Amino acid sequence: MAKIFIIMGKSSSGKDTLYKKLIEDEDLNLKNVVMYTTRPIRSNEIDGVSYHFTDEDKLTGFINENKLVELREYNTVHGVWKYFTVDDGQIVLDTNNYLVIGTLEVFNKYKLYYGKDVCVPIYIEVEDGLRLARALERERMQRLPKYAELCRRFLADNKDFSEENIEAAGIEKRYINTDIEECFEEIKKDIEKIL
Repeated sequence: MAKIFIIMGKSSSGKDTLYKKLIEDEDLNLKNVVMYTTRPIRSNEIDGVSYHFTDEDKLTGFINENKLVELREYNTVHGVWKYFTVDDGQIVLDTNNYLVIGTLEVFNKYKLYYGKDVCVPIYIEVEDGLRLARALERERMQRLPKYAELCRRFLADNKDFSEENIEAAGIEKRYINTDIEECFEEIKKDIEKIL
């Protein structure tokens, strides 16, 4: 049975780096799923690669066509930003295994849409002080840093990824990302056991 591996964790836990390494690993042969967002594109992002950058009208169209897998809405300091997955033909479970970056909410909604036996959580953890330092370093590299939004995301993560929410999602294993290579190797071994 094909699987959808969902990598998740608080902001600046290393999800993007681990995602990239796992997608590029030829042994695993995982396919990516590009999610959609209504937020503005960042200077280091590419439309159709990082996300499909879209607008409210397109989102409404997907909803009307019953193609929405999941939708999250964040009231940021810059307005409401929406992130979502569309059943747009990217996921074909008959032929491939997939890797998705998400949240606990994404994981729970994917389980409802595709089935709990198909969805496998990969939960990344990093000590909060290290996460904050990483987030600040990344934000400084932006053409127009959004420090207030960084702080909002950091605080929201404590609520979104509370111990109660992690337990309710059925997540048992945690991958501690203090060393990116060690964390990658541990995740890769666990994925290989499943595939």
